[in-house]
Amino acid sequence: MGIFKELGLREIINASGKMTALGASAVTDEIAQALKDAAQDYVDIDELMEYTGKVIAESTGAEDGCPTCGAAAGIAISTAAVITGKNLSLIERIPNTTGLRNEIIVQKGQIVHFGASIGQMIQIGGGQVVEVGQANKVEKEHIEQAITDKTAALLYVKSHHAVQKGMQSIEAMMDVAQRHGLPFIIDAAAEEDFQKYIAMGADIVVYSGGKALEGPTSGLICGKKELMEACRMQYKGVGRPMKVGKEAMAGLITALRQYPLRTSNGEQQIARMTHLCNRLEAIEGLACSIKQDEAGREIYRAQIQVDEQKTGISAEKLLHLLEAGNPAIYLRHHYVNIGILSVDPRPLLEGQENIIADEIIRIVAGR
Repeated sequence: MGIFKELGLREIINASGKMTALGASAVTDEIAQALKDAAQDYVDIDELMEYTGKVIAESTGAEDGCPTCGAAAGIAISTAAVITGKNLSLIERIPNTTGLRNEIIVQKGQIVHFGASIGQMIQIGGGQVVEVGQANKVEKEHIEQAITDKTAALLYVKSHHAVQKGMQSIEAMMDVAQRHGLPFIIDAAAEEDFQKYIAMGADIVVYSGGKALEGPTSGLICGKKELMEACRMQYKGVGRPMKVGKEAMAGLITALRQYPLRTSNGEQQIARMTHLCNRLEAIEGLACSIKQDEAGREIYRAQIQVDEQKTGISAEKLLHLLEAGNPAIYLRHHYVNIGILSVDPRPLLEGQENIIADEIIRIVAGR
């Protein structure tokens, strides 16, 4: 029996993805052991922060790094760092940045809600959000013309939540930042390549430690040494209420060292989801196909189209019935409004795709 069952909580089958609302990732035994060992010992936190920064740098190819309690905290801390640098008096003023260079330029289609608002994370770090262009179309001129003597940085949000068409590319936005001598930040929270954006020339890149990395609830910032030192100094200010503990840092270090040893499981994902689709396709009104992640990551999900006229149940009703069960089954539901539900194979334990198929068939057949 798992710890959550012992507490009387419902069992969860997570087919939604590495979602914060469901606890993000289930860690390996080695990471769990690191968490346990750290929790039962003492360490100089500043020394551990610096050491973790070095491990982050080794893993990402950056000059230095800074651990965080999550990617959202990473956005706030990075914002504060580009505004204050290492000036302690300014650090202690955050989020009050009146009179400082505090504007953060973001493409309008990238101010998204990921469970909270990207814009709010920037504001927590003292930044004033400057949205440029339109929600479905941004020209390079929009970015150029928004730059003033108050601009602190440019931010690019690399996320499946963000608009995937009509936006300026990372390269185009980075070019603008470099020509104007401004820091370029990339929010790459759920990305799988921890070296790509530093190699491209980004000044700061923010990742989640609990998503693609499959570490504990944590985050990491990597980038230029001066900026990473400024990020770590934010723990004397706005970073204090979002401090990262010794356990998370120990787990993060272990996860970073394990990551290069992991092999791609794209073929396994496709095989498992094909099996699921074959079972669901036998039910009238359910169409199922394999779709790669819309942001280009190596994630292959089963996409289930629910024909309400034939099944007698809407995708939204099916979703709620699955979530209300015990075990509760959580599917990916970004397109539930148009009758589509998806199954993400990455968090599934062995055989859970069959439990999902059984329950969907039971519900639909019972209508």
